[in-house]
Amino acid sequence: MRADAVRNLELVLTTGARMLADDPATSIAAIAAEAGVDRRTVYRRFASRDELLTAVYEARLDAIEAAVEAARLREAPVPVALHRYVEGIVGVNRKWPVELSKMRLEPQIWARRMRAVEEVELFLRRATEDGLLRPGLPVGWPGHVLGQLLHLASRELRDLSDAQAADVIVDTFLRGFGAA
Repeated sequence: MRADAVRNLELVLTTGARMLADDPATSIAAIAAEAGVDRRTVYRRFASRDELLTAVYEARLDAIEAAVEAARLREAPVPVALHRYVEGIVGVNRKWPVELSKMRLEPQIWARRMRAVEEVELFLRRATEDGLLRPGLPVGWPGHVLGQLLHLASRELRDLSDAQAADVIVDTFLRGFGAA
């Protein structure tokens, strides 16, 4: 793809993510107008609104997978990996604010999401084994709470950079689940 076509695609997808998060019934025409491209440009790439929506979810998953990989959850020191992961996901949530739970009916997308969730759960088990998190918590609870903190902070801590928001989230998370 030409550079301008790549730029337009990225703009359509990020605009679509933002608008669809606000109103799931947003039309392709409205997304194209907001992105500053002709709707025919969007229809050349996406035959339907559902195809555009799927592309938005796939782009979000690509970004999540990149953040998980960059955090090095399996090999980096646990506190470093936790902060890197949280900072990366705050950035993902801000750029791609659509919620993946709406894609349960798309098996391939849902499977990718669940692989990312499992990677984080494995990391949180490692964090417990390494003594950063206290043992004995209900299975899955720290991961669920961390996910909610990430979503909340991505919306509510807009005045903070991704790194500053990560500082707040990690501090809050460790005060709730950290080892004494």
